[in-house]
Amino acid sequence: MSRQYSIKAEAIAEERKRVNDDLDKVDVSRVVAMDELELREVGPGDVHLKILAVSGEHNVDHAALADTVNITEARGGTIYPGNSALGEVIRTGKDVTKFKAGDIVITHCNGDPDPYGFPLRIWAYDQPESIGWYGEEAVVGDWQLIKAPLDCGLNLWEIAALPLRAPTAYHMWRRAKGIFRLKVSEEKLPTLNVLAFGGGVSELFLMLAKSEGHNAYFCSGSEERRAALEKHGIEGIDQLQFNRFAERSDVKAFIGESKTRTNGTGMHIVCDMLRGPVFAPGLAIAARMGVNVSAGWQLSTGIDYNSAGASTKQITLDHTHYETIEGCEEATALYGSVFKPTVHHEIYSFEDLPRAMSEMHENKMTGIPIIRVAKDMPESVQGLLE
Repeated sequence: MSRQYSIKAEAIAEERKRVNDDLDKVDVSRVVAMDELELREVGPGDVHLKILAVSGEHNVDHAALADTVNITEARGGTIYPGNSALGEVIRTGKDVTKFKAGDIVITHCNGDPDPYGFPLRIWAYDQPESIGWYGEEAVVGDWQLIKAPLDCGLNLWEIAALPLRAPTAYHMWRRAKGIFRLKVSEEKLPTLNVLAFGGGVSELFLMLAKSEGHNAYFCSGSEERRAALEKHGIEGIDQLQFNRFAERSDVKAFIGESKTRTNGTGMHIVCDMLRGPVFAPGLAIAARMGVNVSAGWQLSTGIDYNSAGASTKQITLDHTHYETIEGCEEATALYGSVFKPTVHHEIYSFEDLPRAMSEMHENKMTGIPIIRVAKDMPESVQGLLE
């Protein structure tokens, strides 16, 4: 048996009833609850893991809110969340050759690759029967694991922040840049203006852009996160200065500020959610031939925009999701050299995971939230516990 967090449909229903379906008032810590789970037997191609640390992920927030789809109900009433983890191999099945006991590994969440390698389903979310990694132990297929780059220069918590976010940012950047270059060659425009809103994926997206010599702008309401990105040469724009785009006048003021910073050009590539309050300013500030790219579906499953205006400017909206398994490997190779994540100032205990998820929902984070699951860490990572 392993202590494991779960989300149950009854808990979602009770909490939504308590707040009269006002999702802004939902206390996620009332929904994500400690449970117990009997792990399946280790098969020939499986790996038994001791989970060392996990990161808080927004898809868990969506599952707890049931805001766009009640995935817990669709999965039969209970899910065991957690798409991103760092763990130690305890034992392996007889056919496993890539890993051995004592190896430190990270997970990816590509739960059901399509013929091109991209996920049809996400592990521990909508992939049937999938068990997530917000637990003390796990049994997974060896294809779901990548060796952790312990010598990349990041500490253990920074490494634990990246398994889900880095492949997402890597995929989005490759697509956004590729689409733009189909329209405008590097010879015609070598340096791009790149804007991203908000959190961890956006930070990594901009780190990729900056590493390739482009101008990068991070629009966030968190002073701490803007300051962290500015150390990497990424300009901060205070989202609170524009009242989080509550009114049309706020969007106009943001456009003016962004045009000033880009000498009147605007942004060639924008990373947002294609939803919610950041969509309108992101679309409005797009330069001619611009690309607006997103893996998000928070807040809504539909969007409304002036398609004629977008067509006139030849703006492309691109809906993306997650990387191929090979792409996850490629993203992992960039840990420490390109990807240097901002981690929230508190490393949460395993017992405090519900509080971490609640504080992430309330937008209180100064960086990516990390939960330490194992009290006793293996010798191989002792030097990385900063």
